[in-house]
Amino acid sequence: MHPGQLIRKLRRERNWTQEDLAKRLYVTRQTVSAWEKGLAQPSSQSLLAAAKVFEISLSQLMGDGAADEPASTAPVTEQSAVTARDGALPVSFAWWPVAVLAALVCLCANSYLLLRQRPGLIVAVIVLFLTANLLPGWFERAIPTSRLRVCFHGTRVLQVFTLSTAGSVAAQAILGALLLPGQWELWLWSAGFAVVVNALTFWNGMLSIWLTSVQLGLHLRLMGLLFGWIPVFHLWILKQMIRVTEHEVRFETGKHLLNLERQDEALCRTKYPILLVHGFFFRDSRIFNYWGRIPRELERNGANIYYGQQQSADSIENSAEELKTRIRAIVKDTGCEKLNVIAHSKGGLDMRQALLDPEIRAMTASLTTINTPHRGCAYADYLLEKIPEPNQRGIEKAYNAAARRLGDRDPDFMAAVRDLTKARCEDFDRQTPLPDGVFCQSVGSRLSRAGAARFPQNATYHLALHFDGPNDGLVSEGSFRWGSRLLYLTTPGREGISHGDVVDLNRRDIPEFDVREFYVRLVHDLKARGL
Repeated sequence: MHPGQLIRKLRRERNWTQEDLAKRLYVTRQTVSAWEKGLAQPSSQSLLAAAKVFEISLSQLMGDGAADEPASTAPVTEQSAVTARDGALPVSFAWWPVAVLAALVCLCANSYLLLRQRPGLIVAVIVLFLTANLLPGWFERAIPTSRLRVCFHGTRVLQVFTLSTAGSVAAQAILGALLLPGQWELWLWSAGFAVVVNALTFWNGMLSIWLTSVQLGLHLRLMGLLFGWIPVFHLWILKQMIRVTEHEVRFETGKHLLNLERQDEALCRTKYPILLVHGFFFRDSRIFNYWGRIPRELERNGANIYYGQQQSADSIENSAEELKTRIRAIVKDTGCEKLNVIAHSKGGLDMRQALLDPEIRAMTASLTTINTPHRGCAYADYLLEKIPEPNQRGIEKAYNAAARRLGDRDPDFMAAVRDLTKARCEDFDRQTPLPDGVFCQSVGSRLSRAGAARFPQNATYHLALHFDGPNDGLVSEGSFRWGSRLLYLTTPGREGISHGDVVDLNRRDIPEFDVREFYVRLVHDLKARGL
């Protein structure tokens, strides 16, 4: 029973209409209806509110997800869509300090004439200016980290700058037109002083968000550098930066408060540890986590995490041998008996191969494949046909050399590529039955347009679309399905969820989808199954 079904059951037990429940949860009746029909998932905020309204724990509201669903390994017959945004609680930061501090900056910026008459006031002006530039955002106690506090400080300073600049333009226009007619030199000094003061405020805010924001990304930073000097367009860029960074702080603060609220629930404390298995082209690294912010979110909610640590590129058979060695080592060192494996992309095929070994099967409680090409990629066959063999050998040689320098022992780029072709994967799928005694499921996602993805998925999206149909930038919808069920992730907006975004590779907050909360629910479902 998914949360929407349980919400419907609890609502009917209390003889409430959908409208009654919607008023209690501060959502629309249509939203409640969508939950109950399974067309959307309640957000974290809504789940918390519903748990309080129904007077049950959050784990009870989320934990029945496996109760009515047999943990069989029969082929699935339908998909599950996740289309609702999760994440931030309604964190509300006061706006009145921005208006007050903007008034102070505006006063300082337009004080040139006053300072000419009373130079002794310069100390007071400097103190007011520094106060207005140092105070924004620092007294919001809910913000959990110093990085976010600096980011929020920068956001608020830029909002102060925007209001102060608007006020300064009006003030200087009045001075030029009414108070200083004919005294253009004096007016230019006054206007120049205002520009300098507001510019200092601007760079205080801009440097703060530039150095601390994750969600600004390379895209907005480059746009600011290249086009920030263009009139009118620079206002649009500034607005976008403020919007992105303010949302980032609200969202991350909401995630922090949500985890504090439910920390006693230990939603992800499964019976067996979690083993995360990476896909093609990447390695597990302490410097750059392949799984982005997901492992930390799972650990905050009680999970015990390990990593596959296999090479970045090799054949399915060789990668499976590495994973078998890793699984044996974890089980021996920890005494955990079994592992819940979550494997992305080619990692899912590597684990399926490993599960052909009865010993590894006995050590595996579940396997969840994430965007795995179980039936291959037709465009891989096409590229291998079209790219001349000397070019293939050149690419292979360059990749393998680079991979060795990064830590791979004996990488084999072309072996990995050939194992992802449609013909090879379809043969592999037929020859690799579902493992007895292991709960198996799959996850897939759809990218809505190439421009919503990062490289290389934005480059391969149309190629995959031509040969395979709707896809995540690399793998088609038809390749995802495997195991007892498929959780198919979509968004109602123009972006969708790419092959990299589904494992938070880009650390990007996607409208209508919270990847970290999805994994919390995924692992909590394993816990509910007793795994």
